[in-house]
Amino acid sequence: MLNSLLSYGWASSPQRLVVAGAVTIGFAMLARALRGVDRSGMFAGGAACFLLFAGAGPSGFAILAALFLLTWISTRFGYRRKQDLGVAERRDGRNAWQVLANLAVAALGSLAFAVSGNHVWLLVATSALAEAAIDTVASEVGQTRCRTAWLVTTWKQVPAGTDGGITPSGTVAGTIAGVVIAIVAAGGGVIPRTQFWIPVTAGFVGMLMDSVLGATLQRRGKMNNETVNFVGTLAAAAMAYAISGA
Repeated sequence: MLNSLLSYGWASSPQRLVVAGAVTIGFAMLARALRGVDRSGMFAGGAACFLLFAGAGPSGFAILAALFLLTWISTRFGYRRKQDLGVAERRDGRNAWQVLANLAVAALGSLAFAVSGNHVWLLVATSALAEAAIDTVASEVGQTRCRTAWLVTTWKQVPAGTDGGITPSGTVAGTIAGVVIAIVAAGGGVIPRTQFWIPVTAGFVGMLMDSVLGATLQRRGKMNNETVNFVGTLAAAAMAYAISGA
């Protein structure tokens, strides 16, 4: 039943569904063992991983693995300083809402491809993952390398870690992370190499949207961080869809 629903995806046979499930379980357990996620985050991440693998196949999983590695390293980079600033990630990892805020749009894009066979949804999914990488790495590196940031809405200096604040070093590091995601996607055939630039561009714009919302609605208590992150990935996905001309 499930494999017939995913008829256009990689896991279009019972055997491939088993492979996708086995890889998902292994990846979720590894993420938990590395304290990248807590127990709830493990299950949420596992669901997202399964949809990405079932739709986009091993190459889709490779993009997710690259995102996890980039965010895991950047989160732990300069951890002591982040603790001093009060912006350090929890030691037991991200919870389900934090995970879904970054992965839900990409997972749904992969599912849409598996159901419809329209490759634009793989571009959408890749762009959402690129935004998650750019935003997370930019924030984590910027908080470590800089003591001050610039508020994206007014360009006034604010302490590093302030919602909506951006830094030069963080922006550069985040953009590199987005490029890595695009390279993995293009190299694995998830997106055409001629569209390599779209996830990077859409991801960067999504990151800026995230920063604007952080500087306005989040600072006023009208949106929480998870909602802001979700909207950022959604904005990147929407821009990629628009650019593709689908």
